[in-house]
Order: sequence, then structure tokens, then C-alpha cells
Amino acid sequence: MKTCLSLFVALFLSIGAFAQEIPARWDELVASDFPKALEKSSKTCILPIGILEKHGPHSPIGTDLIHVREWAAHAVKSEYAVVFPDYFYGQINEARHQPGTFSLPSDVIYKLLEATCDEIARNGFDKIVILNGHGGNPEFLHFFMQSLLNKRHNYAVYLYSPEYDKDFEVAYRKMHKSPMDGDEHAGESETATLMYYRPDLMRMDRAATESGADQKRSDLPGLYTPIWWYSSFPNHYAGEGDKATTAFGKFITDHEIASFIKALKEVKADTKTIPLQNEFYDRVDKLNK
Repeated sequence: MKTCLSLFVALFLSIGAFAQEIPARWDELVASDFPKALEKSSKTCILPIGILEKHGPHSPIGTDLIHVREWAAHAVKSEYAVVFPDYFYGQINEARHQPGTFSLPSDVIYKLLEATCDEIARNGFDKIVILNGHGGNPEFLHFFMQSLLNKRHNYAVYLYSPEYDKDFEVAYRKMHKSPMDGDEHAGESETATLMYYRPDLMRMDRAATESGADQKRSDLPGLYTPIWWYSSFPNHYAGEGDKATTAFGKFITDHEIASFIKALKEVKADTKTIPLQNEFYDRVDKLNK
């Protein structure tokens, strides 16, 4: 009888503990749990940014979006933060010739990102971590970050940039099958990552039906043109996705999740960025008086 009672109590407590857990995704939270989410996350929100564009003939259009969505979802299991819903409004003009691309004007994506950060902050968050999954976004995002100093903000934005240690790089090179310098868009590494996260969406039998080789149709040393990517990769495919394996994908994702968890902890513990921003804004205001 005592054994049965003990089991019942243990079951009751476990159910109660489970019921008290709150989702990490913003859109899955109940409004009455939002204050708990703010407290548990240390007022930290992750903004995963992907894109909608062709990823070779074999990987889904939302590869970048799916990647950062899964990346964030795995990380917050260990280090809680609220994850903003799917955001795919980035810079992707270079893929407008391919079906499925969703490309908005530059001024729109800038204003939309700033308005999104402002609205995230209005809901109580003072730390926003941008987790980017699209190779065409860094220049835009760095410009956006520096432009935040143009006016006072009551929140801090952190742009996460993955760093790879030497041990990882050595093991990575050993597992890599295709030429390293040609493995870019929808190539071996990116394909492997999606094979691990979402194998159900992959069409690996089509991976070699198009060329992902650099066509080298433009050679202007020291000069940059906006058509550079298209001139090299008109199929919007750079690499050999057919060389990818799920094991390689697991190796990559295990490392990227662990690295992001580490960065997330640093953000949540950060007490310097916002005071420094306020000091800067105060000095700007004083100068303008």
C-alpha cells in the first residue's frame, strides 16, 4: 500500500512539474505565462533570421529558416530563452531569378527589423539575440547593428557570430568529402545539416542534377559588383550536396548548438552592454544641447 501511495505521489509531482514548464516559442506561450517567460529567460529573446530562396535542386526553399529554427529550439532546451516566431525577411536580391524566392525592398527589411526589435522590447525583453542562418545577410545585419546607435534604444541587440575551435576544424576537415573552397550554398555542409535536422524534407536523389560549380564568368580584381554571385553560381547552388551525410550533419549541429548555448549564457549574464549604451546616448544628448 505504501509503495502504491509513493508511486502515486511521485506521479502527481512529476505531472505538476511538467505542467509548470512553459514553452520557449513566443507563439506557443499563453499570455498569462508571459511574465514567467520573461523572468526565466532573464528578459532574453532569440530572433532567428532565415530566408526563402532556392537551395539547389534538393534542399527546401526554407533551408536557412528551418536551420535557425531548429538550432534555436535545441539550444533553449538547455538554456531557456524565448524564441521569436519564423522570421524570413532578409537580403536576398541575388536569388530573385529563382522560383520561391521572397525578396523585399532594402528599406522595408531594415524598417521591419527595427520595428520588430522595438516591439520585442515593448513586450518586456531588453536583450535580443539575432541568430542568422543566411549567408547573404551579414553585411545587412552589421549595418543594422551599427545603425542602432543612431537613436536611443532601451534594449541591447547581440548578433551571434559562430566561432570554431581548432579541434572542431581538424575533425571537420577529416569528415568533409567535397572540395572545401567550393562548399557554400546548398553544398555538402549545409545539406548535411538539413539532413540531420529535417531528413523528411530532403530530395537527395536530385542533388547532382544541377551543377554547383563556380562558373567564373567575371574576373575584376579589387572590384565588387552586385552581380558577382550570379556570375559564379547562376543555378544558385554552390558545392556538391550529394556528398553530404547525416553523420556529418550531426557533427556540425552538435557543435553549433553547444557553441550557441555558451553565447546565450553570456548574453543572459551580461550587465555591461545596456549601461554602456546609455552612457553613450547621454553623451550624445549632452553634446546636442
